[in-house]
Amino acid sequence: CQQIHAEMTAADCRELGFIKAQLMCSSCDKLDDFGLETIKPHCKQCCTLDQQPAAQRTYAKAILEVCTCKFRAYPQIQAFIQSGRPAKFPNLQIKYVRGLDPVVKLLDASGKVQETLSITKWNTDTVEEFFETHLAKDGVGKSSYSVVEDAEGDDEEDYLRTNRI
Repeated sequence: CQQIHAEMTAADCRELGFIKAQLMCSSCDKLDDFGLETIKPHCKQCCTLDQQPAAQRTYAKAILEVCTCKFRAYPQIQAFIQSGRPAKFPNLQIKYVRGLDPVVKLLDASGKVQETLSITKWNTDTVEEFFETHLAKDGVGKSSYSVVEDAEGDDEEDYLRTNRI
């Protein structure tokens, strides 16, 4: 059985709910696990071929960026951050950026961002599983995950300190 990989434009993919620049073909293969076989052909038309199998690609560090003001819209991300789960990943940094929907930035050993992924639709278990699969196990850098507040002024800093989780 031969698969045909016709390409769609970025605009076509966005209309279908896919971000072409960030969609890896290995993600499309996982749709069957969630009963989403019907969108798999469109996913395959919008995806980028993986440079190596997803299970083998690991990153030295990850930064989960989110605004605390978005926690009501993304309770699964709040639950992940407030649980003890981030402590399992010494090379994970939580960064609070005002007004930002939750994203994960994946960095190489030199600290250069390799990929940025929107995690707005991920559940708590998916976030944890992703880090278990894609973060280097050796804990490069710090001995525990860190939290960074992106504050512009004293008032902002006080706001973030009082709303910290």
